[in-house]
Amino acid sequence: MHLARFPRARFAHLPTPLERLTRLGVELKVDLWVKRDDCTGLAGGGNKTRKLEFLLGEALDQGADTLVTQGAVQSNHVRQTAAAAARYGLACEVILEERTGSKAVDYTASGNVLLDRLLGAAIRNVPGGADMNAELARTADDIRARGGKPYVILGGGSNAVGALGYVDCAIELVAQANAQGLVIDRIVTATGSAGTHAGLVAGLALVGADIPVLGIGVRADRETQEANVHKLAMETAALLGHPERVTREMTVADCDYVGAGYGLIDDEVIEVLKLAARTDALILDPVYTGKAMKGLIALARAGRFEGETVVFLHTGGAQGLFGYQGEMQGALEGELA
Repeated sequence: MHLARFPRARFAHLPTPLERLTRLGVELKVDLWVKRDDCTGLAGGGNKTRKLEFLLGEALDQGADTLVTQGAVQSNHVRQTAAAAARYGLACEVILEERTGSKAVDYTASGNVLLDRLLGAAIRNVPGGADMNAELARTADDIRARGGKPYVILGGGSNAVGALGYVDCAIELVAQANAQGLVIDRIVTATGSAGTHAGLVAGLALVGADIPVLGIGVRADRETQEANVHKLAMETAALLGHPERVTREMTVADCDYVGAGYGLIDDEVIEVLKLAARTDALILDPVYTGKAMKGLIALARAGRFEGETVVFLHTGGAQGLFGYQGEMQGALEGELA
């Protein structure tokens, strides 16, 4: 496996820290660690930064002058894509799907949306349920008609090129564990657009690390999510020349912690955000890491990880908290009542 064969723009702050969550681990009776991919450095960091190193590398190699992507209104991926475009002097056009239906000003104008605008992205909103691939194609056609050279990035940066970022993360994490004498029994992370989960599965398989990855779903049902992750893990391994090393059994998702739906916050998630913040000062978001940690906590308390050393991959997203200020403020003020 030779990642240097692929074009790459290097701007992430790597390696990201691997730290023990001492107080939360005691609370859960688990040897719990966190891989801090919220610290990748691009406009606040997050997991998409690793993917964008390879995606932007390909875009620059192709002579693109505009990045085009899509996501939900409070998309962390869109923020990081806009930041990467700004850093390299490219234009950025994004389509935001009104996926949750929220019309709250906090959600529609604060958090990631405010940062998207600050970074200079041109934003177009579409209703929830829109055909986002068709919207990407339409925007790219408009750019070409104006004489531009678009590079289209799928939602979440989740194709085989983007997933190389998490193949690289798998190599990095195993090296850190080896250097610290840490035997990892399991990795737990949020799984949504599939690129992070798939890249980890492919990378760990290709280096022979034999560490299982449990994805906690944030949107789709288990059957759909596992199929999407496995397909992308196979495509990523094929890109690296070894699809036979990825088996179906390596892809595992638990989608019982989505709650009311994608991007919808609930009291359980708020309690998880408070617990993580007040034990190890770990700031999570309501959409991805909060729900992933919700699943990890529930499973730990049910004895699922007894005797294990578990690494929680923190995919970032704290900027999105400000899109949920109303819900958060109400819950926090309620503590004083």
